[in-house]
Amino acid sequence: MITGVHPKLIVDFDDEGNMTIDENQAEMMGLIERETNWKLVRERDGLTNESKEVMWLEWNEEGRFKAKHDKPAIGYSLIMSPFNQFFTWQTTTITEIVEEREDYIKFHTRNSTYELFKI
Repeated sequence: MITGVHPKLIVDFDDEGNMTIDENQAEMMGLIERETNWKLVRERDGLTNESKEVMWLEWNEEGRFKAKHDKPAIGYSLIMSPFNQFFTWQTTTITEIVEEREDYIKFHTRNSTYELFKI
């Protein structure tokens, strides 16, 4: 790839004039995921996001990234894959873990309550 040049995404138009993308290319570029293993539901409005992987981010005192973790804890944020500039969702920091099992966690953040399910 030439430095400073962004990769191009192949787009097309369907019979109704809607723009479509080449999903195989978009998946290879990390823009979309076809396989999902996790489902996150926000309690207040039922907003749902799915991803292949999840990661828990720890922040330092200045609010900058400190470390990534496989398990949740108070003060961490959840981020859903793909893990690039096009990530699916990131929560604010966890203030309370209400319930936690191997395949499920319910937690409060600074502004929402979420349920995360392994599917």
